[in-house]
Amino acid sequence: MRVFRDLTNLPAFKNSVITIGTFDGVHKGHQKLIERINFLAKQNEGESIIVTFHPHPRIVINPQDKSLRLLNTIEEKITLLEKCGVDNLVIVPFSRDFSEQTAEDYVEHFLVKNFHPKNIVIGYDHKFGKDRGGDYHLLENRKDQFGYLMEEITKETLDDIGISSTKIRNALQGGEVALANELLGHNYTLTGTVVRGLQNGRKLGFPTANVQVNDEYKLIPKTGIYVVRVTDAAEPAAVHNGMLSIGYNPTFEGKEQTIEANILDFDKDIYGNTLTLEFIHYIRDEKKFDSVDALIAEIKNDERVTRKIFSSKFSPPTPSSTHLL
Repeated sequence: MRVFRDLTNLPAFKNSVITIGTFDGVHKGHQKLIERINFLAKQNEGESIIVTFHPHPRIVINPQDKSLRLLNTIEEKITLLEKCGVDNLVIVPFSRDFSEQTAEDYVEHFLVKNFHPKNIVIGYDHKFGKDRGGDYHLLENRKDQFGYLMEEITKETLDDIGISSTKIRNALQGGEVALANELLGHNYTLTGTVVRGLQNGRKLGFPTANVQVNDEYKLIPKTGIYVVRVTDAAEPAAVHNGMLSIGYNPTFEGKEQTIEANILDFDKDIYGNTLTLEFIHYIRDEKKFDSVDALIAEIKNDERVTRKIFSSKFSPPTPSSTHLL
């Protein structure tokens, strides 16, 4: 997959089949759409193109609104779209000036000028241009003038799939990991840098990697304890099993949210490394314990649950020693 991060020096695409959107999550609904443009591109001996935007348009249009939470960082989105077999990804730098284009200018001076599409495939509710003034009907009305074919993904089609980024966000915020992963068609992930924490886990006999997620808009799932798989960017071929705590360490009167991974059967210093956490299962809610001993007993039970899940679903890793940092 070729990736273009601006509109300068785009190649002359051959018989391009394009779709446009934010593609947050690259979920099963998006994957159906991508299958369609890939099919049409192959049929036309052309190229499939996904056009997306970065930063997310809501961040630019309403920067005071900090409520937006996204399922993907831009790098995660690139990785997922490449797995879908797309020929080209164009990441348009979204700006206030770009948002001020009229819908007519958007069609002629953005879509047609840059991509010379043979086919445009969009959802029934896709809007574009200033004040979201353009839609499928405008594109349909201009198809003869500019020589492209239109295809609409209907409401009925989308309803049949029954998948949306909002539904996935709600599932993750409710601890429904299995549902979120099913709707995504892949496991949800968080990526961050290992930083020094309070080392409470080490004191309990369960040392943890304190992971700092660097994208402020990335959705952090519900507080609680999770089963995860862990990959270190420094050693991407090795996938480790682990437990993850998202929360405020109430037993220790914590005030700030932390993301702490205990990697099973592991013995390496990984401060400063980049970890990707792949969510497998939600074990339990975070809670405050009356004593440290009660907390340790619960963590041991979490470990038993974690090992049982991995022994039933995945091939266990080669054991070494149980240590992290």
